[in-house]
Parts: sequence; C-alpha cells; structure tokens
Amino acid sequence: MLPSPHHDVAAYALGVLDDEDHEAFERHLMECEECQIELRELSEVPGPLDALRRDRSNSLDDDRTSH
Repeated sequence: MLPSPHHDVAAYALGVLDDEDHEAFERHLMECEECQIELRELSEVPGPLDALRRDRSNSLDDDRTSH
C-alpha cells in the first residue's frame, strides 16, 4: 500500500520531496482542500526553522571560538 499523499504536506512545505513526489503532491493538492488548508497553516514554518538553525549554528560557532 502506497503512503497517503496527505502525509507529504510537511515535506512539501519544507521542500524536501524528490521531483517525482513533488509533482505527485502538487497534483493531489489541486483537489484536496484538507491539504490546502494544512499547507497554508504550515507555510510559515520554514522561515522560523531556518532562523532557529542559523541561531543554533551561530551559538555553536561562538562556543567553539570562546574555548
């Protein structure tokens, strides 16, 4: 049994799907209101995650240079 495309919303929002899965999810998204809503809710997630990753990276760099 293939996984439901509903599980790909977060992966799509984060841009981590391969080309084939990305295209398949976009076809699904055109008809699935549930995934459209979830994607809108997740649309703000990548920015804060990138900021968190940068902050953590900067913190690790600071720790390394202070020793």
